[in-house]
Amino acid sequence: MAVVWGWELQLDCGVCNPESIRDPHTIEAFARDLVNAIDMKAYGDPMVVHFGTENKMGFTLVQLIETSNITAHFSEDTSSAFINVFSCKPFDKLIVKEVVKNYFEPEIVLMNFIERVIPEL
Repeated sequence: MAVVWGWELQLDCGVCNPESIRDPHTIEAFARDLVNAIDMKAYGDPMVVHFGTENKMGFTLVQLIETSNITAHFSEDTSSAFINVFSCKPFDKLIVKEVVKNYFEPEIVLMNFIERVIPEL
């Protein structure tokens, strides 16, 4: 029997608001609000960096939390966002989705929620 160690939410967001995914201040505010909304504790400030090549250019977000991390990449070329929340503390995936919608206004959101387990022999 596998032991659940944590939960991971993956959101693939299409047709996002192009202005919001290109604004580092919006992305930083999103990280701070999301941490609070899902009752996590930030470990340091969010890191928001703009980089990439050709059609992969955009901001990437890394926010460490006491129980793991929140990461995201925002593709300027496709107006897409790829957001992950991983934590060994339970959280509400629908709250995450709602915060994402409020900040980035995606027309399409694909959601994958998985339990991460400790492998056993």
